[in-house]
Amino acid sequence: MSDLNPSMEDFAALLDESFSAEEPHEGSVIKGTVVGIEKDMAIIDVGLKVEGRVSLKEFGAQAKDGGLEIGSEVEVYLERIENALGEAVLSRDKARREESWGKLEKAFEAEEKVQGVIFNQVKGGFTVDLDGAVAFLPRSQVDIRPVRDVTPLMHTPQPFQILKMDKRRGNIVVSRRVILEETRAELRSELVQNLKEGQTVEGIVKNITDYGAFVDLGGIDGLLHVTDIAWRRINHPSEVLSIGQSVKVQIVRVNQETHRISLGMKQLETDPWSEIEQRYPVGEKFTGRVTNITDYGAFLELEPGIEGLIHVSEMSWTKKNVHPGKIVSTSQEVEVMILEVDPVKRRVSLGLKQTLDNPWAVFADSHPQGTIVEGEVKNKTEFGLFIGLEGEVDGMVHLSDLDWNRPGEQVLEEYNKGDMVKAVILDVDVDKERISLGIKQLESDPFEDASGELKRGAVITCEITEVKENGLEVKVTDSDMTAFIRRGDLARDRGDQRTDRFQVGEKVDARITQFDKKSRKLSVSIKALEVAEEKEAIAQFGSSDAGASLGDILGAALKARDE
Repeated sequence: MSDLNPSMEDFAALLDESFSAEEPHEGSVIKGTVVGIEKDMAIIDVGLKVEGRVSLKEFGAQAKDGGLEIGSEVEVYLERIENALGEAVLSRDKARREESWGKLEKAFEAEEKVQGVIFNQVKGGFTVDLDGAVAFLPRSQVDIRPVRDVTPLMHTPQPFQILKMDKRRGNIVVSRRVILEETRAELRSELVQNLKEGQTVEGIVKNITDYGAFVDLGGIDGLLHVTDIAWRRINHPSEVLSIGQSVKVQIVRVNQETHRISLGMKQLETDPWSEIEQRYPVGEKFTGRVTNITDYGAFLELEPGIEGLIHVSEMSWTKKNVHPGKIVSTSQEVEVMILEVDPVKRRVSLGLKQTLDNPWAVFADSHPQGTIVEGEVKNKTEFGLFIGLEGEVDGMVHLSDLDWNRPGEQVLEEYNKGDMVKAVILDVDVDKERISLGIKQLESDPFEDASGELKRGAVITCEITEVKENGLEVKVTDSDMTAFIRRGDLARDRGDQRTDRFQVGEKVDARITQFDKKSRKLSVSIKALEVAEEKEAIAQFGSSDAGASLGDILGAALKARDE
């Protein structure tokens, strides 16, 4: 009986539950029925014993196409149950937004793509309609590369990826670039797997840089390095390529992990370095064009793809420390000789001076040893003089070949840069490019001239040329030979060993104590002469032990010598 007759409390609870289930809440999306259409407004009954009005514009295409009519069931957003006019405040736009936010939140959590339409441009980017919800598309997220004109992308449904959502603030940030990068990555992976090294493909030049060109192979870019464009030297890719140009390239290298592709154009042509040694034999002369000049030499193009180096040392026989640009110029046609060919390292060594006569050989042929030459002192160093000679070659006079008697350092001070001097050719070394000259050889060697007359123990007459504190500088009369008499050799008696007893120009007799042709040393002594004369006098005219004084003996000796 109790089951059939519920209590008053149960009835009240059921009644409250019925009312609470049917009563809509402000701020929620509810269903309603179109009960009338007046001008541009739709009258909608949402079951609240009141009706609300919604602009037909909020129904968009549904209203224009006639899909909205009396009796149509629609979803609207209930802003307020009753306004001052006694009507419910409804919004179709907000209902759509609420519905869209729910779907978008699920897509954001699942990292799924959403469909949207770019419909307006704002500061820093664009606005996107995501089925009622408005999102912000930053300019940097429009495409992989900067896009100047976005017009073709607007008002077209396309996928986006939600980067950030904040319902409280009503902010949604989306990206089109992420979608493109994913698509591109998938496409790249598929394309890379189908590419093989050595394969020939066609592509479009997409971008040109200083180091090469990027070629679009149909969804994936490959790098065509400047060194792989042609066998010949190319300073910049723009010399051969232009953006938008269709090119045929070979796959040189493929990195499956990084998806980097290296391309080559020259690999499709015959390698000019094949059989290079047969085409350019060592020692043969060829004509080429100067393509580049550096501090260490000049590069010469012998044929397209074949360049050789003329090292600075192989440019001129005589110009040693000159920049290559002073000898040749870019684009100049010059004749060279093949010095070396290395097909492995792809190097050809060329010589420019070898096509000209060797001035050292020419000089040696026309100037045999002993020839007297005249030239200008080009340079003076601590070890001698450099003299400019015929044929733009230099010869050197060593210190030891300046004078027969005086030290070279002393004689060197008498010469200055620019002086004209004569010298004798002593030797010409063509291989080492050296010419040895002598100035003292212009005159005969006094040692050689006097070697027959002068010997150790001989008595000679000398003329004093200089009086020094420690001795006398003397010159052998009737000769260019000089000698130095030390103070201790000036007299037999110590008291007479004074330099102030002598004067410049005075002639004295002395005895040769040393004559060495090899070391070119002549030593003379007055003391030795006096001792020798004393011994001779004693031997001829008596002994002091016999009672004769030394003065008597020497007096008799001198008298006999005079007679």
